[in-house]
Amino acid sequence: MTRFAGKDAFHLRVRVHLFHVLRVNKMSCAGADRLQISLSAFSKPQDVCARVSIGQVLLSVRCKDSNSGHGQEALFCAKFKFPGQQKIIVRRKWGFTKFSRNDYFMWKSEGRILPDGVNAKLLGCHVPLVRRQPGQAFIDVAQDILLF
Repeated sequence: MTRFAGKDAFHLRVRVHLFHVLRVNKMSCAGADRLQISLSAFSKPQDVCARVSIGQVLLSVRCKDSNSGHGQEALFCAKFKFPGQQKIIVRRKWGFTKFSRNDYFMWKSEGRILPDGVNAKLLGCHVPLVRRQPGQAFIDVAQDILLF
């Protein structure tokens, strides 16, 4: 991905982390013809892994539309490094947000989207108490009611 798009043209997010410790309790020695009891009461840590559910997202890549082909190719090559069957899904959302592209641009033009790191916050229809006029508790959002 960095070779084709550049290191500043994408954002890779790893959704699962290696927290689960795999432990081993060796019971036999080299050349032994039978098992013996381990000398320690506890097993030793061998490796770490992640507990993953079926359908859980492992990696997410956010990039421009011009680099989406390179992002799909990078994930296609990366999925062979993981055991099991992986799918590559192209979302219709804007970046890592929960908003669709059309809604995001509409709300951004209205000034109702606030940037929040790699995410975005949607301002509701309530007005702060300082700016409220008598009889105007809400912003007029008649067109937004049809979207929900």
